[in-house]
Amino acid sequence: MMMMAKRVSRVLPWMLAGVERRLCTTVETAAEEVETKEWKPLYRRLSALGKAPKGSVVETLNGWLREGQAITFNELMKDLMDWMEKRSMMFNEGTHAIRIDLISKVKGVDAAESYFNSLPEVVQSQLTYGALLSIYCQVKMEDKAMSIYEKMKELNLTSKTLVHNNLLALYSKLGQPEKVISLFQEMKSMNLSPDNYTYSILINNYASLNDLNTVEKLMHELEEGHKDVLDWTIFSNLASLYLSAGFPDKTELALKKLEEIRNKRDRMPYHHLISLYASIGNLAEVNRVWKLLKSSFEKTTNMSYLVMFQALSKLDDVDALNQCFQEWESARLSYDIRIVNVVIGTYLVKGMIKEAEFLWEQAKQKGAGSDFRTFNHFIDYYLKHDISSALKCLETATDLVKHDEWKPKQETVTAFLKYIEETKDVDSAQAVYKCLKKLNCIFEIVRVETKARDSDCIFETFQRN
Repeated sequence: MMMMAKRVSRVLPWMLAGVERRLCTTVETAAEEVETKEWKPLYRRLSALGKAPKGSVVETLNGWLREGQAITFNELMKDLMDWMEKRSMMFNEGTHAIRIDLISKVKGVDAAESYFNSLPEVVQSQLTYGALLSIYCQVKMEDKAMSIYEKMKELNLTSKTLVHNNLLALYSKLGQPEKVISLFQEMKSMNLSPDNYTYSILINNYASLNDLNTVEKLMHELEEGHKDVLDWTIFSNLASLYLSAGFPDKTELALKKLEEIRNKRDRMPYHHLISLYASIGNLAEVNRVWKLLKSSFEKTTNMSYLVMFQALSKLDDVDALNQCFQEWESARLSYDIRIVNVVIGTYLVKGMIKEAEFLWEQAKQKGAGSDFRTFNHFIDYYLKHDISSALKCLETATDLVKHDEWKPKQETVTAFLKYIEETKDVDSAQAVYKCLKKLNCIFEIVRVETKARDSDCIFETFQRN
């Protein structure tokens, strides 16, 4: 850390030296003028439709997208519920509970609390209290979660397994396995029936205590007397635990159990099987499950292909990866950049730069473009082989960023700083500084790379320049 602090202290001041001169000579392209007086938010546009034909809603949403605006499921659902409320449509307890959850995701916890507190007592029920408890548990607000749980106990609203599952999940996230086990015992004393989610959390927490003996005893009890709660997710968790503990044979046994009780119309168990078999290096089983998946469903989705590509990459099988890629392209599914990124990443690890660049160019031609993971792959590669190309990638990625959606990885910045320090390359120093400043992360980088007293010195240097 001390070495890095000195490096930043030496490099950053003269990185700044020519920046102002460069910025003064830059000709900025004027932004296209937008008539803001005509612009309306999505909610107002949908509200104005009234009793318009069904197609009008679709046209309105498509128009919103054509303007470059974003639509998220949670925001859309919240707008829909706002619209329903304005038209005095009746909400039941379940609808209020859903709305509390949506408000928390779109506007935050405080807004969800305010909405809950505004509800009449008649709908402040197990569902709405439970929705607020779930939110507190998701964001790890322990004090508020326990406070509302105690209130629910006073009102006799804790008779559902879901209420306790939320608390189990909270303390699991907080890394308190003993508390999870204690709450499970409390559930049993209340004669509540644990479900598969309950047991999955419990198994994971016993495993975090390195108590695999208890995990195995618990699994034996479930197989003997509680088969109704056993589903494939429990065996998937068990396989992952055995894998982490270094027991490949037990991992395979758990995977066989997973396959036996899988839901044959659900793709997820197949995905877990492929991924876990790849993790133990069993290519034959990966291929077998892949064939089984494709024969079980009429269509093989991009997500299934993505899982298979990740497995083949993990297994370091480039030939099989190429063959699978040709199969995917011939399937004529939507051109998914996530899949392309897996292949590009594998090529670059292997030093197959020409193949990776060709694939990137092909993706652009097919309209898939790139995401910032693509840039990360190439920047990482070029930093080791061609610093000028790495810098071009960084500049291109920076120009594409909107709304702080991407920042370079800390190790990427560290590598650039190391190069600049060693070579005293002024042009590269100024270009890197300009990118970091545009990405609004220059001070964040400094804070991570330096100790507090060094940061203060660098902040003063920024101000002087």
